[in-house]
Amino acid sequence: MAPSGDSNVKEHNNQVSYKKTINTKTDLILKNRKHANDVFDVIEYLQSEKEKEIIFATHACSKIFCELIERGDLYVGELPKEEDLAQGDRSAEEKYHMFMRHRYNSCVELMLENISHESFQVKETSLCAVMKFVEAEGKHPLQNLDWSEHYNFPRELIQALVEHLLSEKEDMSLLISRFQEFMEKDDVRYYVMSSVRYSTATVMERNKKAVIPVFQNNVFNLLTTINIPNQASEMTNFLVHQQSKHDDWKAAKLKEHKRAFEQMWLLFLKYKLPGSMYKKILVILHESILPQMSDPKLMMDFLSAAYDIGGAISLLALNGLFVLIHEHNLDYPDFYKKLYNLLDPSIFHVKYRARFFHLANIFLSSTHLPVYLVAAFVKRLARLSLTAPPTALLILLPFICNLIRRHPSCRVLIHRPSAADEPCDDPYVMEEEDPAQCHALESSLWEIKTLQNHYHPDVSKAAMMINEPLPAQEEDISELLELSTFELMERELKGEKKTVPLEFDMATDLLKSSREVLGVHFTLE
Repeated sequence: MAPSGDSNVKEHNNQVSYKKTINTKTDLILKNRKHANDVFDVIEYLQSEKEKEIIFATHACSKIFCELIERGDLYVGELPKEEDLAQGDRSAEEKYHMFMRHRYNSCVELMLENISHESFQVKETSLCAVMKFVEAEGKHPLQNLDWSEHYNFPRELIQALVEHLLSEKEDMSLLISRFQEFMEKDDVRYYVMSSVRYSTATVMERNKKAVIPVFQNNVFNLLTTINIPNQASEMTNFLVHQQSKHDDWKAAKLKEHKRAFEQMWLLFLKYKLPGSMYKKILVILHESILPQMSDPKLMMDFLSAAYDIGGAISLLALNGLFVLIHEHNLDYPDFYKKLYNLLDPSIFHVKYRARFFHLANIFLSSTHLPVYLVAAFVKRLARLSLTAPPTALLILLPFICNLIRRHPSCRVLIHRPSAADEPCDDPYVMEEEDPAQCHALESSLWEIKTLQNHYHPDVSKAAMMINEPLPAQEEDISELLELSTFELMERELKGEKKTVPLEFDMATDLLKSSREVLGVHFTLE
C-alpha cells in the first residue's frame, strides 16, 4: 500500500498535468486556426469523472468560445449538418466557422448536461458559463435577427437552460437560488418567464396532467425568485443592450413583464398541484403574486377552489380573497356563509390561527352586515369556546365582545331574560350551515356565563366582562393573536406572587390544640 504522502504528490502532479494541458491547448486554439482540432481535447474534459477537471475545462471552454464569438469566428445563421461541410463550394474560412460552431454547440450541450451533475460546484460553474454564452450571443448573435419582437436575445439558449433547471427527477432548489442573481437583469427575467411557461405546459401535457412533485417543486422555486419592478423607470438593467428600436422591445416594457408573469402563474396553477404546495402558494399569494399581476381577478378560480378545499388551505385562501374583494371590487357570492362554516374546533390548533382571526375581524368590521349574520358568528364562536384551549379563549372572548359593541342589536344575546330560566333549551342549531337558518338571534350566550367558572383565572376574568355594560371602546386583540401556551405559562410564572395571610396554631402534640374539635370537647388528664 503506497504511503499517503506519495498519493498526495501524485494527485498534485495530475492536477498540474491536466491544467497545463488545457491551458496550452486553449492558447493554441485562440492563437492559430491550425490547432482548431485541439478543441476536441478540451471539450472532452467536460465529461471527465473528476470534478476539478470538469470545472477547469468549463472555464477554458468559456474563455475559448466567448472570445471566438466576439471575434465573429462562429458561423451565423442556420447551421448545415457537419457531414455536409465537405460538400459545396465553401471557403476555408466558412468551413472553419461552421466547424467551430458545431464544437460550440457540443460544448453547450455538455454544460447543460453538467447542470444535473452530482457536484454542486460543477452545476454552478456550468450555469455561470452558459450565462456568459447568453451574454456573448446577445452582443454577437449567432442566429438571423428577428427585429419584430425579440431583437438579438438568445432566447433558445435560455429556454434550454430553464428546461435543465426544471428537472423532473432532481431537486434543483439550491441551483435555482444561485440563478436568481441572473434574473435581476430585466431581459433575462422576461425570457425566463416565457421559457417556464413553455416548459411547464410541455412537461405537464406529456405526463397527462398528473402531479409531478419534483418538477412542480422546481417550477415553484423558480417562480418565487421572480420579482417584477414596481415602475417602468426601474427597468434599466439589461444583460443584452439593444442598439436601436429599444422602445418596441417587449422585454423592456413593464406591462409585458406583468403579462408574462401573470400567464406563467396562471398556467402553473392550471394543473393539479401536490397537496403541500397549496399552502406554500397561498402564504405568499397576497403579497408576492397578486400585486405583480396585470389583472389579479384572474386568480379568482384558483382562490375559490382553494377556499372550497377546507381546513388550513381555506384559511390561507382568505388572504387572497380579501385582496380581491376589498381592492378589486370582487363580488363573491356566499362568502360569509363559507366563512361561517370555516369556524370549527380545528381553527384553534393550526399555525395560521392568528392570520385567520385578523382577517375575520376585518371581514366582520362592517356595520352594514345584517344582525342575524353577526349573531350567528357570535353564537358559533361562543359554542366553540366550550372546548377551546385557554390561549384561544383569550382571543375569542374579546373578539365576541367587540362584535357585540359594533352591532348593538346583538346585545339581546346577553340580556335575554328567559336565558337564566331555561339554560338547557337553546334554539341555536350548531349543525346548520346557513347562518340565516341557525336561530342564533333567538338564543343567548350562556356559554360565556359557563366560562366564568373556568379553571384559568385569566379566562374567567375575561368572561366576567358580559356581567357589566360593555364600554364603547373596542379591545385591541392584535397582541393576543400570537399568544402561545408557553407564553401564557411563562406570564403566570413571572407574575407577582401574592402572600395570603393565614392564622393557625402550631400543633405540638396530637389532640392538644385548643382549636381542634377533640381539644375543645375533650380534656386529657
